[in-house]
Amino acid sequence: MKNSKAIFLISSVLSSLLLSAEPSAFGAGDLTSPNPYGLTSNEKVILDTKKKLHKVAVKSNNQGNQLDSLRERIDGLQSIIESLSRKAHNNKINLNKQAQLNQQNNQNTNEYENRLSELIKANEVSIAQQKILMTEMSKLIDTINAQYVSKDEFNTLVKDVNDFKDLIAKELKARSKKPPVSKFKSKSSGKIATEAKEFFNKKYYTKAIESYEYLIKKNYKPAYAHYMIGEMNFRRKNYSNAISYFKKSSALYAKASYMPKLMLHTAISMDKTGDKAHAKAFFKAVISKYPNSAEADTAREYIQQ
Repeated sequence: MKNSKAIFLISSVLSSLLLSAEPSAFGAGDLTSPNPYGLTSNEKVILDTKKKLHKVAVKSNNQGNQLDSLRERIDGLQSIIESLSRKAHNNKINLNKQAQLNQQNNQNTNEYENRLSELIKANEVSIAQQKILMTEMSKLIDTINAQYVSKDEFNTLVKDVNDFKDLIAKELKARSKKPPVSKFKSKSSGKIATEAKEFFNKKYYTKAIESYEYLIKKNYKPAYAHYMIGEMNFRRKNYSNAISYFKKSSALYAKASYMPKLMLHTAISMDKTGDKAHAKAFFKAVISKYPNSAEADTAREYIQQ
């Protein structure tokens, strides 16, 4: 019963912690749902622990009911044994009295034997009833032993719950923290664009990309920002990423002055990724659209190769 109370308290604590966590958007990560989905790795572990607690609680409640039933049977058995003990004592007294009477007058021998036989039968019936009760009690004890939650198992469960309480507390604490203030907040978009170009010229590509990504979020000259990020990915030989940014830049503003280089570098990126057919088509487009440009000369060299 102590295990059952402890499990109930632990379940209550864990449930309150789970309910206090902010549910994910549109129901994803809702641990109170009958069929939760979109769970994080921590939420899956928490859900699994919650199910284990429920099973152990049910198991412990069943054991409590069985123990109550066993106590009632034991109380009944104790009453029967006490009654048998009193009967045996009375029988002994009666037998002694009968023996004294027989010794005194040596009469009524047949009556003595009849009464003795009746007493023996009565004792045999009582003993048979006692054996039946003992058999039923033995079966009940075997059932409880088979379903008993061991001390080690219970202590392990308590440790797991405490660990997950700490995990949930850390997650709630992390969610309550305010997001860091952006380093771009106090600067104008024009100032950030100037700094981004300076980073690019110095080949500080990581800082430059961070600045251009911020400008894209602010919708400040997004076509040029996409082109510049594409150029830095091209120089880093991240050709697939370069193609993606070049494509977005072209879709935003197809008449930009940097279009010859954008198309040439797109073609080279396709060639490097193994897309030879599309690369050749882009080289020809550069030559056709910008025949007198340096990019067209480079495109002719790639076609000849």
